[in-house]
Amino acid sequence: MPLPLSDWLLRIQQQHPQAIAMGLERVRAVAGAMRLASTPAPVVITVGGTNGKGSTVAFLEAIARAAGLRVGTYTSPHLWRFNERIRVDGVEASDDAIVAAFERIDAARGDTPITYFEYATLAAFDLFERAGLDLAILEVGLGGRLDATNLVDADVAVITTVDLDHMDYLGPDRESIGAEKAGILRAGKIAVFGEKDPPSSVLRRAYALGTIAIRGHSDYLVDRFEDHWVWREPGFQLALPYPALAAPVQVDNAAAAVAALRASPLAIPEAAFAQGVASARVPGRLQRVGESPEVVVDVAHNPQGARQLAAWLAANPKPTVAVFAALGDKDIEGVVAALAPRIAAWHLGPITDAGPRGLPVEALEARVRAGGATTVHAHERLDAALAAAREAAGEGGRVLVFGSFHTVAALANAPR
Repeated sequence: MPLPLSDWLLRIQQQHPQAIAMGLERVRAVAGAMRLASTPAPVVITVGGTNGKGSTVAFLEAIARAAGLRVGTYTSPHLWRFNERIRVDGVEASDDAIVAAFERIDAARGDTPITYFEYATLAAFDLFERAGLDLAILEVGLGGRLDATNLVDADVAVITTVDLDHMDYLGPDRESIGAEKAGILRAGKIAVFGEKDPPSSVLRRAYALGTIAIRGHSDYLVDRFEDHWVWREPGFQLALPYPALAAPVQVDNAAAAVAALRASPLAIPEAAFAQGVASARVPGRLQRVGESPEVVVDVAHNPQGARQLAAWLAANPKPTVAVFAALGDKDIEGVVAALAPRIAAWHLGPITDAGPRGLPVEALEARVRAGGATTVHAHERLDAALAAAREAAGEGGRVLVFGSFHTVAALANAPR
């Protein structure tokens, strides 16, 4: 009897001695043994960056599907189910399909140890190759240069933003992190940079390779109006609805997706751009999950994400109480500093399902206070933190739940 998916997930978590082991040698060897094609679809768009990757993937997927294309998307991490990571035409891969892919991977790898993420990536490539896609959209997991998704040469690479995160792996500053993220660029192919001023390391890599660089707010422009926005480049423009995804930065993510599809070899009707921008959804991004008080969840977990949250709070003023839990390897002080002026009180709880990366709530409290928060309450459980925050916010207030995918996953479906 085949192992159920839940058992497989436990197995692959333990198969490699390191949770994160960057490098392409192992995954390339296994892909070769599986005889996977060099590309899982006729057109591939790879999306890297510090923040905005998941939203940009959602816009790309929604627009391409509105154009009638058969689309596969690979994203990470998931919130509730592993199956969320692999979708074909908006439908999550079934347990049976994923298990079959894992079995093929295991038969091919021999004695080669591979990580959980590498299993997931190879499974996505395997299932996409069998699905007869028009377009595969791949979200980079960590960095870019040594990420398993970089096994594939993308027709278009998108780098949304570059900021400080995963510094233990990627380097201490934007330049070194940018150099890692620029590893997804290819000679003679197209790159879309969502920022007008990406790090010089990104631009140097593009110029050295001869990558065709398209820069946001430079090679394409965004004009915002009261009831719509306009994406434009020389000789062409699109009037588009504002995204349902709430943060102001989502217009920039949508604009990068438009630029990537415009630059790709795919034929996208103008109407599909508007339909896709309006219909794109991704859980855990300023998602409202409760009323009286309003409860909003967001996966922001680094200073740049926190600054984007602060901008949304400034544009949507309401007394706000936070429920916050973060992993110990994140810049907790920087996150808190960005949001402290907008948060009336902080209710903290521990993340208990992240192994050694989780923090005891006492240690979390010390770091939150070091970031500048003054009204701080520590709780033994996240659900207790949410209950206390809801009571503190009252019917007319807001509770903002954020700090990690783990935090949102634990509380987004919590009883209310």
